[in-house]
Amino acid sequence: MSRSRSFWILLTAFAVTGTGVFFFPTFIIRPFRYQSPRALLWAMAIRNRAPIISLLCAIVCVIVAAMLWRNENKWRRGLLTAITLIVTGSSVMSRLNYFEWMFHPVPTPQFESESSSKLEAGEMILAVRYGTDARAYPIREMAYHHIVNDVVGGVPIAVTY
Repeated sequence: MSRSRSFWILLTAFAVTGTGVFFFPTFIIRPFRYQSPRALLWAMAIRNRAPIISLLCAIVCVIVAAMLWRNENKWRRGLLTAITLIVTGSSVMSRLNYFEWMFHPVPTPQFESESSSKLEAGEMILAVRYGTDARAYPIREMAYHHIVNDVVGGVPIAVTY
């Protein structure tokens, strides 16, 4: 096997690993989708180790791409650039809490009176009452946002699901 081919195989292996440690948890942990306990356990274990693994993979990919660069044609140089950018981007993204983008809080909840609400009779809610002030938060909405910042009876609260 030629040296160039060995470097391409090495680059591919580290690129797949570097992007995989970012995309696997992102694919498994999604709102409104069933997550088996085993898959969730794997996703969280990988998510916790993704920053260091993806960084090491990105470093290896940059070094290997630099070694291959001189002897490659224009098309393959473009491929080397794309691979390096994707792995480096995955390394950056694995350091961000991208779940906050999916599960963002509701900063200013909107309320309707009971008579004008469009809730179905069997729809589940979270209810909070403080003194004479009461609120109901639909589980369907809470499952997406996971947290609502609100004031009930003059007291700031965070409702979570």
